[in-house]
Amino acid sequence: MRKHAAASPRSSKRLPETDKLAHTVSIWIAHATETLTEEIPAAPDKVRDFYVDLDNIKVVHPLVVSVQTISRSESADGYVQTYRVRDRIPLGPLAMRISYWARVEVPLHGDVLTEARQFPRVRLRGTVTFEPIDSGTRLTERLQIAAPRVLAAMTQREAVNAHVAMLSGIRSHFRA
Repeated sequence: MRKHAAASPRSSKRLPETDKLAHTVSIWIAHATETLTEEIPAAPDKVRDFYVDLDNIKVVHPLVVSVQTISRSESADGYVQTYRVRDRIPLGPLAMRISYWARVEVPLHGDVLTEARQFPRVRLRGTVTFEPIDSGTRLTERLQIAAPRVLAAMTQREAVNAHVAMLSGIRSHFRA
């Protein structure tokens, strides 16, 4: 595994990008796939419960300013919760405030599915696993990022940096 350039020596790691997805080619929208992983010193169920509650994520995600629940629907297999999220994205000395919706699909067991949609046609989909290991939990996010080509490089960079910091923050939360 290679470490992410923006990460501290004990921070989240990016896995080699051998899992690139084949996407429909678009002249307007660019697609990227990233896999991030972090070892968390807590049991998988505790890490999963913390991760799926976006009120917790706003504490460890560097861009998130506020989170508001919009809806929640229960099923026999779990639940789906939708949120309104407000971010501050740094642009040099300035910061751009954006608002978007995020959805978390939480089955009783298994992978958690995430999706965030914001203007203009930026999409971030994730599959999140919580694997038990000797030291606690290996949390892995497999992210699919889609954005207009003119925003693609910045969107991918900011998403990856923010999620690396978020995973590191989750690790720090459980060390405290």
